[in-house]
Amino acid sequence: MRKIDLIIIHCSATPEGKDFTTADIDRWHRQRGFASIGYHFVIYRDGSVHHGRPLAQVGAHCQGHNAHSIGICYIGGLTADGKHPKDSRTEEQKSALVALLRKLRVQFPNAKIRGHREMTCKRAQYEAGFNIAECSRHCANCKFAAKACPSFDATAEYANI
Repeated sequence: MRKIDLIIIHCSATPEGKDFTTADIDRWHRQRGFASIGYHFVIYRDGSVHHGRPLAQVGAHCQGHNAHSIGICYIGGLTADGKHPKDSRTEEQKSALVALLRKLRVQFPNAKIRGHREMTCKRAQYEAGFNIAECSRHCANCKFAAKACPSFDATAEYANI
């Protein structure tokens, strides 16, 4: 098994209230040149949890961190018109995500839980005292675009898991 030190939460960046499947995401990712769906788990609007890539396989969901992380995606993340970020998780998705995170933390007790938007550049990871809240995301070494995904603060919400 791979050494896992991060669990990264994503949204599918799809309109609120619309259903999509792992097959849809797999197709989108293959169209972008991925070998298959990049996430390890996908949580549907009804709260059901579906497998993407096997955990033993490196994901394709967060550049620079795929080798040592697990990617979880919930369906949604945009307003109904698809124009703006929104925490569109259903209560069922919220419950399922908590249950999945608790299960994964048993298997990977040292893994940190982060949202895709909360991932930091090398400077933030290694420079003592660097405050990610002050990051402008314009550092030449930053591999992460300014994103809304997953449209909520996963680090704060899951700090006690």
